[in-house]
Amino acid sequence: MSLALIAALPFLGALTPAITQRFGRSISTLSVALFTALALALILQHLPAIMAGDTITTQVNWLPSLGLNANFRLDGLSLLFAILILGIGLLIQAYACFYLDPSEPYARFLTYLMLFQGAMLGIVLCDNILLLLVFWELTSLSSFLLIGFWSHLPEARQGARMALATTGGGGLAMIAGLLILGQIAGGYDLSTILTQKAAIQASPLYLPALILILLGAFTKSAQFPFHFWLPHAMAAPTPVSAYLHSATMVKAGLFLLARLWPVLSGTPEWFWIVTSAGLITMAFAAKVALYKDDLKAILAYSTVSHLGLITFLLGLGTKAAATAAIFHIICHATFKAALFMLAGIVEHATHTRDIRALGGLSRAMPITFALATIATLSMAGIPPLNGFLSKEMMLEEAAHTAPWIIPILATLAALLSVAYSLRFLTFTFLGPTPAYTHAPHDPIPGLWLPPAILAGLVIAIGLAPMSLTAWLVDAAASATTGQTIHAHIALWHGLESPALWMSLAAVGGGIALLGLFPRLRQSWDAMPKPQAKTIFDTCLDSITRGAEISTTWLHNGSLSRGLAIALLTILAVGFYAFQTAHNAPGTRTLTRIELAPAAGFALLVAAALAAAALHRQRLLALLLVGIIGLILSAGFAYLSAPDLALTQITVEVVTVALMLLALNFLPKTAPNESPPLRRLRDAALAVTAGIATAALAYALMTRAPMFPPISGFHLAQSLPGAGGHNAVNTIIVDFRGYDTFGEIIVLGIAALLIFALAESLLATKWSIRPRPHKGDLGDPHPIMLQTATRLMLPMAMLVGTYLFLRGHNQPGGGFVAGLVFAIGFVTQYVASGQDWASSRRRIPYHALIGGGVLIASATGIGSFFAGRPFLTSNFTHLHLPPLQDFELATAALFDLGVFFCVVGAVMLTLDSVARLAQPQPAKE
Repeated sequence: MSLALIAALPFLGALTPAITQRFGRSISTLSVALFTALALALILQHLPAIMAGDTITTQVNWLPSLGLNANFRLDGLSLLFAILILGIGLLIQAYACFYLDPSEPYARFLTYLMLFQGAMLGIVLCDNILLLLVFWELTSLSSFLLIGFWSHLPEARQGARMALATTGGGGLAMIAGLLILGQIAGGYDLSTILTQKAAIQASPLYLPALILILLGAFTKSAQFPFHFWLPHAMAAPTPVSAYLHSATMVKAGLFLLARLWPVLSGTPEWFWIVTSAGLITMAFAAKVALYKDDLKAILAYSTVSHLGLITFLLGLGTKAAATAAIFHIICHATFKAALFMLAGIVEHATHTRDIRALGGLSRAMPITFALATIATLSMAGIPPLNGFLSKEMMLEEAAHTAPWIIPILATLAALLSVAYSLRFLTFTFLGPTPAYTHAPHDPIPGLWLPPAILAGLVIAIGLAPMSLTAWLVDAAASATTGQTIHAHIALWHGLESPALWMSLAAVGGGIALLGLFPRLRQSWDAMPKPQAKTIFDTCLDSITRGAEISTTWLHNGSLSRGLAIALLTILAVGFYAFQTAHNAPGTRTLTRIELAPAAGFALLVAAALAAAALHRQRLLALLLVGIIGLILSAGFAYLSAPDLALTQITVEVVTVALMLLALNFLPKTAPNESPPLRRLRDAALAVTAGIATAALAYALMTRAPMFPPISGFHLAQSLPGAGGHNAVNTIIVDFRGYDTFGEIIVLGIAALLIFALAESLLATKWSIRPRPHKGDLGDPHPIMLQTATRLMLPMAMLVGTYLFLRGHNQPGGGFVAGLVFAIGFVTQYVASGQDWASSRRRIPYHALIGGGVLIASATGIGSFFAGRPFLTSNFTHLHLPPLQDFELATAALFDLGVFFCVVGAVMLTLDSVARLAQPQPAKE
């Protein structure tokens, strides 16, 4: 089964809650669980091939010229993470069904959860780092929605913003790092990058790429000093915490480190940066977790500590350490997801998460206590549970790593983990029972069964690690290291193992530390501690104030200032490039200037200068701009560019007509707002920019090109590749059809915005009808003009149809034809008025725009069925006696969409502005 389909299944599942919510919560949960289970089953069907050492790939060409392909790969590492994402995802879905209050918008919650699941699955399955970046940012956005699900709570909104700002900022850095990495490796597919270790590590860009990538991984996996966002994300509902912050989102950074381990590890830079970050995070977060009183806060800082443990192991750069990291990812996901769900059960039963207000729950909640004991002792690293095995492997690797501070800090972190784990267990479930406002009791099986399954895995993996997980660890570790791994995981490694004695020291020290906790707590409370939230808010406020100051100065509403800054920047960069580049004299012979183009150029310059000098007289300035456009169209015709000439003429006619109608709402003259000194500055800047642009054009045209122009390709491929003799049209509808597709969408959006603005103005109580001018004629619609335009309309439609049909082989096409049609309709509005023209309209202009975009989209999508890229046209020739041979091309359908969109956009704009001029009924 295609990996692309597997990656798409969670996104498809995200659509089902909105449909099934009317049938109840259970049906909604079942609908999304089916998609998750199907994706898991399809993943597991590849298990035999992965165990045999194969890599499953799916390749989908998307934008190959940019290196962006929708390629997917499934190997041991992605298999491991896919099983965690989908397997624990199923348990979380079942748990959430019974956890969330009936008043909660459950369908929306499931939609967010499935979007996040799809983003995480996309990260671990994709084989292209550019596509990975897309999924990476999707995890940040979807986690923002999940963390802020209880948006009525200030702490939820704060936690969501903090998570998005931190992980999003790291993601931006990672984008740059991965782009550099792909540039070094010569491709953006992981299958290519993972074979270029020597080239990557020998490159002078290795260190910048490494630092930028690590910023993305560290922020996502909450490594010091970016750890602060994770505890604040605990404001999310417990199912979110159990899923995102134990098994999925925070593991994304670890996955990236493991995925790129073969090409980035093994250098001193990798060792010191990654190992140091992991060690500091592991020890620091474990210490903070010991003194937290909120159950989820304890688990949050514990998560940060264990993420540091895995990061530390990956930083060591050895095969054994990478294997230990892979195994601990499995162990941590099982006991930590269970603990988060059990913390939610305790909160449901007691209506508090404050450990100081809890105690004695072992008698009232025996099932919850038993499950919590298993998961907590595993977190503490007590045998024979799975957490003990992975902790032993970590301590073994630390013991053989220099300098000596590394094993000491690793043991200290393990000691603190024992202390906070035992505090979590004993303070919550043992000791005296306080006076609870509600009598606590074990929940229904729907809540305790998911953590029970995970607790069973904790025991089973601890007792039989080789049977249950060694195969998965071997596959994932082999994919991580690029070498065949056969892990040996056992409870007992003999008395000579230093990890045994380090573990005993950690357990004994942790128990002793728990006994000293009351006195240590007094010292901790008296100690001044920087608050991450305060630091974050301060930094965010400083950035915001700086942005406001710069934005106020740069974008104060003055168009002249914005243009001046842009022109100065362009001139400065261009001058620097000119000064630092090698400049050789031009070798091309200049063309002799003839009288006609010289005269046209003189008229163009005169009109441009007149428009600048007389710009305050709005009507005259508009007419001068129209003259400039007509002169340019004549220049295009002279330079053998009839398509451009046709487009320029029609655009000028339509633009002038629309602007004349818009000027009806403005005074005849514009105010003189700029002082003389500013006008002098603007004039000097404009002259300098004009001279620089002219000099650049002269330099380019008098020198031979460094590479053959692309026009040769288009001219050669116009007929055989697109079936048209008119290269301009084939470029528009085929070779660069995607550009045209985007342009008609932008054109349609602009027309709809004008319509919305007109509707908003018409809905106000203030009259915006233009004031009548003195000396207006009594008849606004002369009969001669009406008669002439009635004759012009069918002629314009005939000419437009002719231009449309000939466009693929002669000057014309859908864009020009649409403008010609629009000109014919505009004349009807001008001659007979808006009321007369609107009363005869049969098709809404919105429908023309939407229909045009849909036709163009359908034409582009149709090429997929022929196995060709989007908007690739196809053509054939037919001969029907007695007609001559003629061509049928799919490009004509795309051109038809362009035609409809252009006509609809122009007419909707015209109708919107014209309605503003109509007398409006007085508003109350």
